[in-house]
Amino acid sequence: MKVAIGCDHGGFEHKEAVKKHLESKKIKVIDVGTDSNESVDYPIFGIAVAEKVRDKKADFGIVICTSGEGITIAANKVKGIRAGIGYNDDVSRLIREHNNANIIGFGGSQMKVEDVLRRVDIFLNTKFDGGERHQRRVKLISDYENK
Repeated sequence: MKVAIGCDHGGFEHKEAVKKHLESKKIKVIDVGTDSNESVDYPIFGIAVAEKVRDKKADFGIVICTSGEGITIAANKVKGIRAGIGYNDDVSRLIREHNNANIIGFGGSQMKVEDVLRRVDIFLNTKFDGGERHQRRVKLISDYENK
């Protein structure tokens, strides 16, 4: 498995912890930055992660900014991306199981790092349900995106 990860300054410390966590599980990590706590623009990194997933250079993506909102919104602007914020354990599972999300977002100031690590594992270990209603809904999204 390959996972692309990116963050802004507000998510840098969480990104580094997630990266170390994934590498300890022998998961290949593609780190698109940022590389410090110095202020940067989150869309650059959200889009970079999304492009890696879109181009099949990564199986999944993880994006982190201060709130989780901006970088997740940016990732969702890339065609073929379904990103959601893993604000609790259930949602971290459901965005994969029901929505076939391929990117999960987190807020560095909103979540403890241990919660983020647990939710990363939940997200990556959950399969898309594939049931008719879920497939229909995901197809509605992609059909709209292809207009």
